[in-house]
Amino acid sequence: MATVFDDDALDALARGPEITGAVVEAAERIADQVRADAPVRDGDYEASIRVTVKQQKRSVALVESTDPKALIIEAKTGVMARAAKKSARRR
Repeated sequence: MATVFDDDALDALARGPEITGAVVEAAERIADQVRADAPVRDGDYEASIRVTVKQQKRSVALVESTDPKALIIEAKTGVMARAAKKSARRR
């Protein structure tokens, strides 16, 4: 007997409020870690860290920085990558 999945129902579940909330909560933990580990010179980078949500087939949360120096800071320090790895280890 073959198993048949209702793809539309699964997609709706993946975009639902419970899943979206869990995804945002995980992204906020990463953002908090990035802010805590951010190199502080003028505070612009730390203040620019934010979480945004995209609705695709599933809910996706992004941790991003709007500071123009963000790419340079990440390239030199890897602060976002380290925060994501720390969060993954805590699961």
